Amino acid sequence: MAEELGSSASAPTTTSSSSSWAKTRSLWPSILRWIPTSVDHIIAAEKRLLSLVKTPYVVEQVNIGSGPPGSKIRWFRSTSDEPRFINTATFQSKEDSPTLVMVHGYAASQGFFFRNFDALANRFKVIAIDQLGWGGSSRPDFTCKSTEETEAWFIDSFEEWRKAKNLGSFILLGHSFGGYVAAKYALKHPEHVQHLILVGPAGFSSESESKSEWLAKFRETWKGAVLNHLWESNFTPQKVVRGLGPWGPDLVNRYTTARFGAYSTGEVLTEEESKLLSDYVYHTLAAKASGELCLKYIFSFGAFARMPLIQSASEWKVPTTFIYGFEDWMNYQGAQEARQRMKVPCEIIRVPQGGHFVFIDNPTGFHSAMLYACRRYISPKPENESLPEGLTFA
Repeated sequence: MAEELGSSASAPTTTSSSSSWAKTRSLWPSILRWIPTSVDHIIAAEKRLLSLVKTPYVVEQVNIGSGPPGSKIRWFRSTSDEPRFINTATFQSKEDSPTLVMVHGYAASQGFFFRNFDALANRFKVIAIDQLGWGGSSRPDFTCKSTEETEAWFIDSFEEWRKAKNLGSFILLGHSFGGYVAAKYALKHPEHVQHLILVGPAGFSSESESKSEWLAKFRETWKGAVLNHLWESNFTPQKVVRGLGPWGPDLVNRYTTARFGAYSTGEVLTEEESKLLSDYVYHTLAAKASGELCLKYIFSFGAFARMPLIQSASEWKVPTTFIYGFEDWMNYQGAQEARQRMKVPCEIIRVPQGGHFVFIDNPTGFHSAMLYACRRYISPKPENESLPEGLTFA
């Protein structure tokens, strides 16, 4: 939202009705005023959060093109023909370092990796992006009406970003929903992915495969019926944050301080980290709805994939490493089943003192897992190629 502008001598005379409205508005308690947000607010909050990172970096808005209204290209399908941009952060690295592209999960953005950039930039050329419709990237109208269209929105816009950045091949990391997107991208464009790293990935099993009787029974209750209806109506968590208006930041702050503080499974956030992350998360959630509306098309109620990755495991063409925190609510057994069907090298690494956000909970353990997973690509290569102490295979 735009900030209020000060008056000037050349400004037109204010009408009586608008003057009365302004006077009335000024009498409102400040607590009742809506908290402004926009892509500019997101970029500013991102800059404050990344001030914690010591490695020099460059943030750019990468133009992935534009198209006329009504275009068949999914991310152009809106009333606007404005260019679309992918918010991209590139961190300074040593020459000849392998390129690592990092893709965030649902209701997140690239700043969530703030605890990892310094360590990873020592061995990789790190590039972190906000997916289209998230974070500081463009937020076009989301008009997809099917799972296939929704997958294309993310996969094809990412490919246009790759072309714009002139990247040949790279190590691709995806977290949670970003893992789902990264895996689908690697299936469609394996020639560009050297190695696929999936951190607590979503989307490996369907509801029918999981045989979740509890979910069927829960749907039969009035609470289950209501929640299922909200899910199918595309009622997202972000709508709650927006609907709370001036109370939204407090809700986000309570979640952040609890999840990465009292309920953390590993290294808790410092007071400054918590404050900056909460501010950043609020603005990314409260901005215009766009990519978040993918939810009901990718997953059914209960977060089960409508087109599960397990079904295409035999078609995998890229070496893959799965990384899970010991306390991750994503079940690593789906990765174990996928590995049985894969015809490419596959490892599953579990990191102690880490939950679904293992890279925040236990950054040291996560970095050790990353170096082990990418040991063939980094220089100098580790002398000892055994799994680092504390990590386990699944």
